Amino acid sequence: MKALKYSRQRECIKDCLMRRHDHPTADTLYMSIREEFPNISLGTVYRNLNLLVDLGEIRKLSCGSGPDRFDGDTSPHYHFVCRECGEVEDLPMEAFQDLNQAAQRYCSGRIDSHATYFYGTCENCSKKSAQSA
Repeated sequence: MKALKYSRQRECIKDCLMRRHDHPTADTLYMSIREEFPNISLGTVYRNLNLLVDLGEIRKLSCGSGPDRFDGDTSPHYHFVCRECGEVEDLPMEAFQDLNQAAQRYCSGRIDSHATYFYGTCENCSKKSAQSA
């Protein structure tokens, strides 16, 4: 495999994502990165995010409707997705490694990881709903 050339823009995108815990979209990261790189294009942000995903340095979260979100934390963990506002948050619970083994009984291939999303209504949306009722 050919060595990857260093890119200040790619490094900035990765650093920006690592400092965040709100699972931003590519558009949100683009707006943040433009402060340091005013001439960067949205296409460059998308290409570099996808490259970082392919390299295993970040995660892409496809949570149903709405745009993909990105996570700088590649360790095994779960996410909560609000069906109202689309926000994604980490759940501070341990990943169930036994789930891989349980699923393995039903799969002829080799399972080495899993991704799980929990869906519902976040606290802010629940409060808004209660106030408007």
